[in-house]
Amino acid sequence: MAIATINPTTGATVKTYEPLSDEALEEKIARAAAAFGSYRLTSAEQRAGWLTAAADALEADVHSVAELMTTEMGKTLASAKAEASKCVTALRYYAQHGPAFLEPEERDAGAVKAERAYVTHQPLGVVLAIMPWNFPLWQAMRFAAPALMAGNVGLLKHASNVPQTALYMEELFRKAGFPEDVFQTLLIGSGTVERVLRDDRVVAATLTGSAPAGQSVAAVAGDALKPTVLELGGSDPFIVMPSAHLERAADVAVTARCQNNGQSCIAAKRFFVHRDVAEEFTRLFAEKLGALTVGDPMDPDTQVGPLATESGRDDVEDYVRDAVDKGATVVVGGTRPDRPGWFYEPTLLTGITPEMRVHGEEVFGPVAALYTVDSLDEAIEIANSHPYGLGSNLWSEDEEERARFVRDIQSGMAFVNGMTTSYPELPFGGVKQSGYGRELTELGMREFMNAKTVWIGGPSSEQAGGSTAGAASE
Repeated sequence: MAIATINPTTGATVKTYEPLSDEALEEKIARAAAAFGSYRLTSAEQRAGWLTAAADALEADVHSVAELMTTEMGKTLASAKAEASKCVTALRYYAQHGPAFLEPEERDAGAVKAERAYVTHQPLGVVLAIMPWNFPLWQAMRFAAPALMAGNVGLLKHASNVPQTALYMEELFRKAGFPEDVFQTLLIGSGTVERVLRDDRVVAATLTGSAPAGQSVAAVAGDALKPTVLELGGSDPFIVMPSAHLERAADVAVTARCQNNGQSCIAAKRFFVHRDVAEEFTRLFAEKLGALTVGDPMDPDTQVGPLATESGRDDVEDYVRDAVDKGATVVVGGTRPDRPGWFYEPTLLTGITPEMRVHGEEVFGPVAALYTVDSLDEAIEIANSHPYGLGSNLWSEDEEERARFVRDIQSGMAFVNGMTTSYPELPFGGVKQSGYGRELTELGMREFMNAKTVWIGGPSSEQAGGSTAGAASE
């Protein structure tokens, strides 16, 4: 795939880039490794100051960077502005809370016969981030902000269709005052990733992307004994029970399915509705989906823009065609609009059966698959039969149902009476084929840190003078 900005609204190529030569790539890795040697010694307060400066700079650039994202991948301008503002929030969060996350954690010194015992978290080094196009600023920022706060150095291999957003991030951190080469963008193709990951100077990697991409990165990293965090696909369940507020649930269902033009790992994709309210909820859901305005994402009235790539739009068409051929009903949508660009109408399918691809795969576009179920247990059972386990949603006013949902749903995140989303204050990640590891909060920052045990004995400690009599060995 060429490294290029191709406007999905028109299909026109805006700008192309040459991939880094082998020599240029080697230079960037060497500079990153050299930068870590001094950057790791900077204080937490200094890093927090640079993050704050980056937040200020991004806040000033919100409109221009939003237009850039909309041009590169087709999200509506309103959602692009919201994404940029969310990145500002993340930068400020780590600037405010990061120093406390880096404080030593004291342990019971007496229990281990020490004068002092504690855990200190230290940065690992150069971390490779392999990022997707669908949230081109946010997904890279939720790696970058905690990684830089931790004292790590970042190399960003972004998706090949959002090169300008990737280059903007490098320039943002440079403008904020971070030392040269602490965060660099690598304009390389996917075929070069293994070389970078195997380089001894690169100590870890994080990837947000497809399950096959995650398997590939995990295999290489495992062979090289390097830690990874993987956030892969999702096909989140959205369960609606009879006690739910149906109007509100339907409103949120539309947003949960069609956010980012339907291209979100944590978008609700499978809707499980109790039979007692299925007819009413389906009517509300279909009406609200059908009322969405599809069009130019730069237009403030547009609610759903194009899909990011032509192949992505074709994939969505294939999913719907397969379902219909196997007996599914199109309640609303189901076609591509007759206009330039890579658009697809918000679509609701019912009558889903296991042999349909939409049942067991992730549809990355504005297509909702609705199931009618007779109980919460049935909904959870079908939901859990899917290979992914990223987010999940329940709409219910029944406390027992809520407790069972939280206990039994196989997902990394569970949201009740709301849609799955991400906050710097909450861990983000999944289970099963949705990956492993966590982003955000202190957990995300510590994924690429060494939790170093420190034991300090005094002159009278039991271990003083080398005596270990009576001590248990490993």
